[in-house]
Amino acid sequence: MDYPAIFVILMGLGTVFFGLVCLIVLTMCMGRVLSRTAAPAPAPAPPVVMPKAPITEPNLPEMVAAISAAIAEELDTDVTGIRILSMRRL
Repeated sequence: MDYPAIFVILMGLGTVFFGLVCLIVLTMCMGRVLSRTAAPAPAPAPPVVMPKAPITEPNLPEMVAAISAAIAEELDTDVTGIRILSMRRL
């Protein structure tokens, strides 16, 4: 049995439309079910204030070496070709 092309197109579109409507209905139902059973949100905790400590860099040479090695690896060059003139914290 050979179906006409318009019938196949309409059946495909109808199937997709029906599936999308079912997804929308199921999503709305699940939203209603979960909103009823959801527990109230707990009160937020007060923010913790951390004292400001001075920023120190005890391992500055090691950090410069690590940064220059990462840059050399990214640029695919030797680490001796990298010279870092200055660094500052962002």
